Amino acid sequence: MGERIRVEAADGAAEAYLAGEPGHPGVLFYVDAIGLRPQIEDMADRIASWGYVVLAPHVFYRDGSAAELAPAGDLREPGAREAFFGSGVSERVAGLTPERAGADAEAWVRTLVEHAGDGPIGVTGYCMGARLAVRTGGWFAGTVAAVGGFHGGGLVTDAPDSPHLAIGASTAEHAFGHADRDRSMPLEAVEGLEDALRVTGRPYLNEVYEGAPHGYTMADTSMYQEAGAERHFRVLEGLFGRTL
Repeated sequence: MGERIRVEAADGAAEAYLAGEPGHPGVLFYVDAIGLRPQIEDMADRIASWGYVVLAPHVFYRDGSAAELAPAGDLREPGAREAFFGSGVSERVAGLTPERAGADAEAWVRTLVEHAGDGPIGVTGYCMGARLAVRTGGWFAGTVAAVGGFHGGGLVTDAPDSPHLAIGASTAEHAFGHADRDRSMPLEAVEGLEDALRVTGRPYLNEVYEGAPHGYTMADTSMYQEAGAERHFRVLEGLFGRTL
């Protein structure tokens, strides 16, 4: 349905997947820590089928191409996902600092707007991509009208640049679907996110999906849960329908 394009990002050319009819409202799709791959393209195609232009950038372009960083095996096999995450993924995620992500976001938003119609855009993110989505909502207040974050980790921390602090600067409606018993997003963090959302006075959803593991939307891994994935699609379609 879509195509791979190249985007001039802050530190060089980056791959990105672009799907949807030009001129439709735009959606920026932030990948999980596994990266840009066919599963992400399938999800972007599904969102595009609702009537949107979707851009999913290869945010780890500084570390290599999407193909070079992609898993070599089937992450649905026992132990394969854990082995892949032990192969340098954490270092790549840590290297994508807020400063680097912010500089790149300028390029992602600019490219999306070039293909989308006039009006606000939406952002959705998964795993560490949820942090990028929340930050982008704050960086582009007035442009980003909707932020979705699903099985996100580390959204609320004690750091002075914790992702959740960007919510106050945002003008977006937010929707979060947290994985049940997620060590990277414990209940106290969900409650801290609730506090940040409530004070904005804007509509939001901040839900825990009972029984859903971290990574529940990703059908190419052992963490996939169909019920949670389909629930997330319903929430996201409603969010974008209300705001875009």
